[in-house]
Amino acid sequence: MAAVESFDITSGCDLQEVDNAVNQAKKEISQRYDFRGLEIEIELDRKESLIQASAPDDYKLNAALDVLRAKLIRRGVPTKNLELGPIQGSGSGTVKQEIKLQQGISTDIAKAIVKFLKDQKLKKVQAAIQGDQVRVSAPSRDTLQEVIGLLKAEDFGLELTFGNYR
Repeated sequence: MAAVESFDITSGCDLQEVDNAVNQAKKEISQRYDFRGLEIEIELDRKESLIQASAPDDYKLNAALDVLRAKLIRRGVPTKNLELGPIQGSGSGTVKQEIKLQQGISTDIAKAIVKFLKDQKLKKVQAAIQGDQVRVSAPSRDTLQEVIGLLKAEDFGLELTFGNYR
């Protein structure tokens, strides 16, 4: 019987790196001249995988989030996995925004990945949804490499990582 090769497609953010990036962004914001004297806060809720940011107005909030994005990119955290919520006004004259960190692949995106692979009509390639990841299996490693290339070329709205290659 021929051996079957496989790999897993996952997505997520390393929360320790996100925490480090948030701390670096807070430090830079506290030292920058254009933010001096302003109440700008960026907090990470690790349990909820959520970043909460607040600032006096939309412009300052977007500037603070640009600093955060730069720190996240420098630390290797995919910014594609950030889901920006709506900017909400607060009673104290500030604006708030919640940023959800995408952990795992949602069912809708997993179904889109499986459908994409079936539409490619690759021989003997099977994709199965397993919780918040997708397992792809094929009889040869060359076929799996081809699948990885196709998936990297396609945009599913989040950063895909390929692991557990065997």
